[in-house]
Amino acid sequence: MPDRTRIRKAVFPVAGLGTRFLPATKTVPKEMMPIVDRPLIQYAVDEAIEAGCDTLVFVTNRYKHAVADYFDKAYELEQKLEKAGKHQQLALIQKILPPHVRAVFVTQSEALGLGHAVLCAQPVVGDEPFAVMLPDDLIWNKRGPGALKQMADLAESTGASVVAVEDVPRAMTGSYGIVDAPDIAGSAEANQHGRIQSIVEKPSPDNAPSTLAVVGRYVLDPRIFSLLAQTPPGKGGEIQLTDAIAQLLAEKTVLAHRFQGTRYDCGSHLGLIEATIAFALDHATLSEGAAQAMRAALAEMGVVEH
Repeated sequence: MPDRTRIRKAVFPVAGLGTRFLPATKTVPKEMMPIVDRPLIQYAVDEAIEAGCDTLVFVTNRYKHAVADYFDKAYELEQKLEKAGKHQQLALIQKILPPHVRAVFVTQSEALGLGHAVLCAQPVVGDEPFAVMLPDDLIWNKRGPGALKQMADLAESTGASVVAVEDVPRAMTGSYGIVDAPDIAGSAEANQHGRIQSIVEKPSPDNAPSTLAVVGRYVLDPRIFSLLAQTPPGKGGEIQLTDAIAQLLAEKTVLAHRFQGTRYDCGSHLGLIEATIAFALDHATLSEGAAQAMRAALAEMGVVEH
């Protein structure tokens, strides 16, 4: 990365249709699915802001307006809350984005894959390092900095691109991009990084170079844009970000970072439930009630004593 620049821009590909969550996602984008009292996208946005980003680029489709509406100012609602004296609720909606942070919306005209979605953000990002965040992957580090801040710090200190990884069962390699990063392979310790030798999109367990899976956080050199522009469509006619990163490896250092924190795959029903339980049990005012409700439900099922 040129001059070891600190990332300022984060790209959020949110154009997907969320078909796994139908019928809910017929009208509510999956990024707006709630985790307790906040939509999924808010957790990713807060993580990006913590990492130092002040420009948030949402790559969406022409039909999804809920994400843009969420980050826009709601004049009528604010006036009603003000008149009703509901200042606490008013503060909540006014603090969705800090004053120094701007949201930019870019339309992906066709669903041509993650790589194409990232390429759509090029006019806003320009020629500087940037982050890509997949809101489906909610990563929570309760006792320290968020995953993207960890990666941004590493990128700034080394001048390298950084990709978040975590270990998955070998049987699941076909669901992820898998990296060969010998320096951290075979260890389970968090907060480790090592140079990526190769990256393969969704290899079979027999052909996977490791069990280090790429998850939804990237800090990328702007060179990735020209590589994406040259990347031919793969399976399903989609342009894969993994393929462009594989080309980037031949020119620049790309590090795999095993982050500190817990990842919840909120692109799946079970992951969304797991995240909701975890955040409910940690909530300042809801934790006790949530724990009691869960114990009662488990007792009713005969799993535990009430």
